[in-house]
Amino acid sequence: MERYKEEFIEFMVDSQVLRFGEFITKSGRKSPFFINTGFYNTGEQLLRLGKYYANAIATEFGTDFDIVFGPAYKGIPLATAVSMALFSEYGATVRYSSNRKEVKDHGDVGILLGSPIKDGDRVMMVEDVTTSGKSIAETMPIIKGAAPDCKVCGLMVSVNRQERGTGEKSSFDEIEEKYGMKVRAIVTMDEVVEHLYNKPYNGKVYIDDNMKKAIDEYYAQYGAK
Repeated sequence: MERYKEEFIEFMVDSQVLRFGEFITKSGRKSPFFINTGFYNTGEQLLRLGKYYANAIATEFGTDFDIVFGPAYKGIPLATAVSMALFSEYGATVRYSSNRKEVKDHGDVGILLGSPIKDGDRVMMVEDVTTSGKSIAETMPIIKGAAPDCKVCGLMVSVNRQERGTGEKSSFDEIEEKYGMKVRAIVTMDEVVEHLYNKPYNGKVYIDDNMKKAIDEYYAQYGAK
């Protein structure tokens, strides 16, 4: 595994963004692990996070797009950090945009924050994770409602959970087929397990035999075929 992926996994653990235990995901699944970028709450963390995303985006997609879009609410600082990192690391000047949960009817009106999205724009979406694809189904109408002729060229998330979407295929495959865009992640859960299983990090084993069993059982039920 590339060292930057190991560093990103450790960064998630240090930031308490990657946690192990019992959690209920947005899709209603009971999961032994949880990834929540809402726990990135310092300038240093956002700077590092933006650089990890920017590196992965540049590697997988290049930087030839116009706008970074992050769904509310956690996607708001994420889109901002990524657009800044794309400039600082690659000299790419891209706009950033996010949605509000409610339409604003005074002042800066509308449902979007940051840059408006225009017809012809090439949009790169960023999210923390996508489990079932539900959040993308909620977000795409907002983007296309703002600019029907824009092109959503890709989605980058922090971790590929490698589980089913609404059917037997992975949520990544379902999103790619439904929306015609490539979906990628900085790391996969296989890589997380590989790096942390029975290996102490900062004096603690985060994935011991019991946690590995719980993860295996989860994927036996929800893993993509």
